Amino acid sequence: MAELFASGRLIDLILGLVLVEAIALGVLHRLTGKGVAPRDLVGLLLAGAFLLVAVRLALTGAEWFWIGLSLGLALVAHLADLALRWRT
Repeated sequence: MAELFASGRLIDLILGLVLVEAIALGVLHRLTGKGVAPRDLVGLLLAGAFLLVAVRLALTGAEWFWIGLSLGLALVAHLADLALRWRT
């Protein structure tokens, strides 16, 4: 189990599951019209994915710049998601 964390493979697995979830939700919405529209999920899923990438980079000893960039991109995705959801 320690090797899964140290190598970042566990994060890769989780990112793969996030991708499968996004595809499944998109297909469900397309076939039934139910659930959350894919465009409403993009910001949320991107923010989470960038956070996971930052964790993976930190676990594998990447340079601080790449970790910071991933965290910054997570923030941008999060703020974009908030802006799209904001109700006046």
